[in-house]
This record gives sequence, C-alpha cells and structure tokens, in this order.
Amino acid sequence: MDTIEDLNKENIPDHLAIIMDGNGRWAKQKGKLRIFGHENGVKTVRKVVENCAKLGVGYLTLYTFSTENWNRPKLEVDTLMRILVSSLKKEVKTLNKNNIKLNAIGNLSLLPAKAGEELKNVMSKTSANTGMTLTLALSYGSRDEIRTAVQEISIKVKNNIISPENIDEIIINNHLYTQNLPDVDLLIRTSGEHRISNFLLWQIAYAELYFTDVLWPDFKEHHLVDAIKNYQNRERRFGKTSEQLN
Repeated sequence: MDTIEDLNKENIPDHLAIIMDGNGRWAKQKGKLRIFGHENGVKTVRKVVENCAKLGVGYLTLYTFSTENWNRPKLEVDTLMRILVSSLKKEVKTLNKNNIKLNAIGNLSLLPAKAGEELKNVMSKTSANTGMTLTLALSYGSRDEIRTAVQEISIKVKNNIISPENIDEIIINNHLYTQNLPDVDLLIRTSGEHRISNFLLWQIAYAELYFTDVLWPDFKEHHLVDAIKNYQNRERRFGKTSEQLN
C-alpha cells in the first residue's frame, strides 16, 4: 500500500478539487442517520487537508455544500450548518499550524448569519498564511456562478466599461467566484458516482477526472495516493498531440 512518500513530488497537481460524496450512504450502511455520515466525513476532510499540505498541493477545493443542497430536509441542512460552524472554530489552530489559508466560493449571502460570521472570522485569522489555499465551495453551483458572471459582464458592456469584442477567457475568469484560483488539474469524486454535479464546470475544462467507489468517510491516505498516482501516469496534452509534447 503506497503512502504520500512514494509519490513523485515533481508532479503533484497544483489545484486539486474533490466532490466529497457518500456520507449519507455510509451512515445508512451502518444503520445510522445521515448526519452520522456527515460528522465522520469531517474527520476525513481534516486528514485529506493535512496530507495535501504535506504533498505541496497549492490549492485544494472541496465541494462542501451545493446550491441544490438547500432543497434537502430542513433538519439535515440545519445540522450541516451547525457542523460547519463547529468545524471552523476547531480548525483555526490546525490551519495556522500548517500555514493553510482558508477561502470560500459560492453565494455566501445565503448562509445562516452565524455560519457566515464564523467563516469570515476563520478566513481573516488565516489570511496571512502562504502555504496551501483551502477553498470551501459553499452554497455553490457552477451554473449560478456563470450566470452571475454573464450578468456582471453584461452590465459593464452596457455601461461601456467593457467592449464586447474584448471579452476573452481572462475577463470571464475575472468575474467568476474562482478568479483568484488557477484551473483545476485533478478532480476526484468519491462514492462511485460518475457525475460532475454542477461543480467548477468552467475550471475543469482540462482537468484529469478520477472516480472511486470509496465512500467519503472511508477515503484514506492510500486512496488519495492512488488518485494522484493515477494522475501522474496520465499524459496531459491540452489539445496537442503526444509528438508535440515531446
């Protein structure tokens, strides 16, 4: 079983994104309520974050709560927000110890006041850190992100701030929630589902995709290693031929 020490440190994804799926099913398999799975999923987050920091991953983005998740039963949503606030409070010391900066993307105005305040508090307390940037995608949906960007650009065009013929990828990037993040290199999804689920649709245009049947609470260091080793064995051509790369 390989460990992070067995990976090629010269070929670590700069931006790793993860769809953390399977908490509810994991709990159901054990005869527990879904929230039991979410609580154990937090433990996996902590380990994955620390391992990514050790590996030298520059940016780690976690799909924490989607715009569609607001449609879940109120009790589950309320509990998820409670877990979010509790986790943020507990992780400040760990984030600072590992030189990790906390970031958040999404329609954050929809978060409950307490969750939003705690999020801003932790982001402020870790803002000076220069190591890995940990981004939580909260109340996030890629279509909503793109729609908002189009609206903002349209207003600027209407007010003669931007000329239509000058709209390029840079301008679009600058109006996305992820404007300060690079494109995704590797996207991991747990639980056996082979969907993107409205996550970073623009940013994963040339990302390598890795799907595993492992449910998120069971996702261990060696599973992360397997995903990155798979990434390291791929040829990233970005539209070019193998001959051109050589």
